[in-house]
Amino acid sequence: MKQKIALFCNVCEDAVVEALDVQSIYEVPLMYKNDGLDDLILNFLQLSSKKGDLKDWKDRVVNVLKNPAAACRIAVVGKYITLQDAYKSIYEALVHGGIANAARVEIVKIDSEDVKAHKTSALFCGVDGILVPGGFGYRGIEGKINAIEFARKEGIPYFGICLGMQTAVIEFARNACVLKGANSTEFDPKTPYPVISLLEEQKSVRIKGASMRLGAYPCRLAPASSAHAAYRRSLISERHRHRYEFNRDFKKIMEKRGLRIAGASPSGELVEIVELKDHPWFVAVQFHPEFKSRPDGAHPLFREFIRAAIENR
Repeated sequence: MKQKIALFCNVCEDAVVEALDVQSIYEVPLMYKNDGLDDLILNFLQLSSKKGDLKDWKDRVVNVLKNPAAACRIAVVGKYITLQDAYKSIYEALVHGGIANAARVEIVKIDSEDVKAHKTSALFCGVDGILVPGGFGYRGIEGKINAIEFARKEGIPYFGICLGMQTAVIEFARNACVLKGANSTEFDPKTPYPVISLLEEQKSVRIKGASMRLGAYPCRLAPASSAHAAYRRSLISERHRHRYEFNRDFKKIMEKRGLRIAGASPSGELVEIVELKDHPWFVAVQFHPEFKSRPDGAHPLFREFIRAAIENR
């Protein structure tokens, strides 16, 4: 077969490399290695390199995926669930968190609009953790808030990312702080309690892109917080893509009711991470940690979220 392909494609036989179906995408490097693709490329480019056997990758990633010691089910509640690749980086980061805990992660995809239309307890039956990812626009927001309320009250590990943090703040303001009608000014410009809003200097900006926080920003973590325990350091840097921020006018009342500011900009002006004190694991971040997660190096927050979900089974 290789001889025939080489003849009719006008390449040498060694340059025909198999790409067989595999159980996990993370097996692909091993398959290409076994078929000599690395040597082929090095020879073609006349490069030299020390020999590698990918043993560490096989042991720490592929074998763990194939032979997990534990398992958990994570519900991802989003408005773009029907689009296969909309949350691809989130799904892979959850798998990375599973690898770090020698666990298989089963992802349960839940449309946030269904959460509002159906009984919450039925939708999340058998779920060990709930994650609400980022997004824009009002559609599906109330369903996300319902899901977060369920996680908060039932003691289910919760991880909020970007909009998942903002909706967590809205839910806490409405139901724990009894601020009826609390919302983000993105969804309700006339809300009596704008717990999420634009910064004053952003309000005069009319072009949306110009008011976004984009790229890496530093964040200082609070001691004894879940975030600090995950990162194991006090100062971090994470990637952002959003416009609206936590409104610090409501900081005191929320802290009084049990919300903790676990991470903020070095100046203290911008809230980056919120947590709940009396909860097994409830962490919501304004940034996108999934972009820095790797199969052989899970992001600390995904690693600890999956660890909490396993313990919650």
